Amino acid sequence: MFTGLIQGLGTIKPLEADSWQINYISQPEMIIQDLAYGDSVSVDGVCLTVEEILRDGFIATASPETLRRTTLGKEETQQRYVNLETSLRVGGKVGGHFVMGHVDGIGQLITSEQTATSWEMKFVAPKAIARYIVPKGSIAVNGISLTVADYHSESSQFTVAVIPLTYSETNLSHLIAGSWVNLEGDILGKYVEKFLTPENHHQQEEITNAFLAENGYL
Repeated sequence: MFTGLIQGLGTIKPLEADSWQINYISQPEMIIQDLAYGDSVSVDGVCLTVEEILRDGFIATASPETLRRTTLGKEETQQRYVNLETSLRVGGKVGGHFVMGHVDGIGQLITSEQTATSWEMKFVAPKAIARYIVPKGSIAVNGISLTVADYHSESSQFTVAVIPLTYSETNLSHLIAGSWVNLEGDILGKYVEKFLTPENHHQQEEITNAFLAENGYL
């Protein structure tokens, strides 16, 4: 589990069909200070397991499912910048929102415009992810915890306002119109959807006065 607060930038390159080498290029001390074999690291929002530690990076393997669902399976991945975050420690601060590192799918940047106080970035999301997007809700874009400023359900497009610090310290500043991004919907929305689906309704006991009295509410 992660928080969506990026700790540094890295580069990524394929070694084999499913093996990747990630090298640090900024803030390496925040990542390597207690990095160990078997640890989980968010690489552009994708949870990968450290299989080998290098002097200035690490090696990880991505499963076929991960390659299919994320930008790691796209040729543009080679040598590009990736956001890095180590997993949340017990007792650590949750400054963003709960990010699982289980990417739901790939979105695309439409526009990025600088305003007086932020960068307004508009993305399009696949329908499977769009249903979890709500105004003022949370979404992870390349592993970054962002707040949805605006959402248009008809086009599955959403806008986020990115503060200068986040823009400059993450790979958002390297994106151009058409760039692919990893998207993960808020886990809370997924659970709400599951509990409200029809197949779960028959499992719920009807709430009556007798039920309330039996359980101590009356």
